[in-house]
Amino acid sequence: MIQKYPISKSEEEWLEELGPERYRILREKGTERPFTGEYNLTTSNGIYRCAGCNTQLFDSSSKFDSGCGWPSFDQAIEGTVEYVKDKSHGMIRTEILCANCGGHLGHVFEDGPTPTGQRYCVNSLSIDFRPKNN
Repeated sequence: MIQKYPISKSEEEWLEELGPERYRILREKGTERPFTGEYNLTTSNGIYRCAGCNTQLFDSSSKFDSGCGWPSFDQAIEGTVEYVKDKSHGMIRTEILCANCGGHLGHVFEDGPTPTGQRYCVNSLSIDFRPKNN
C-alpha cells in the first residue's frame, strides 16, 4: 500500500525539483556520507525545514552534536514527522519521514544524551535551514 501525503508529485516532478542528490536522499531513501553534510556542525538559531516541501521539522534548540557525522536533534516539531519500522541493511531501525510529503529524513534512535533520550539522525540534504530573526 502506498501512503498518501498532503504534498504528492510524480517521481519525475520530484527529480526535476530536487535534483539528483536530494532526490536520492528524499525519494530513494539514500544516505549522505557522514561528516560531509552542510548542517552537521551548524549551531545557528533557526528552523530546519523539509527540503522537499518546506515543512518546519526541527527547531535549532533541539539540535546537538552527537559525533555521529549527521545533524542530530533530540525531538521533532510535534506532528511533522512520520515513524516507520525499517528492516533494511540487516538491522531494525525507525525511519523518519516528513509527514507532509513522505520525504526520507533519516532515522531516530533511542540513545540520545538529552532528557528525551532521542537522537534524530538527519541527512543534511533532506533539510534546509532558515535562521530566526533576532
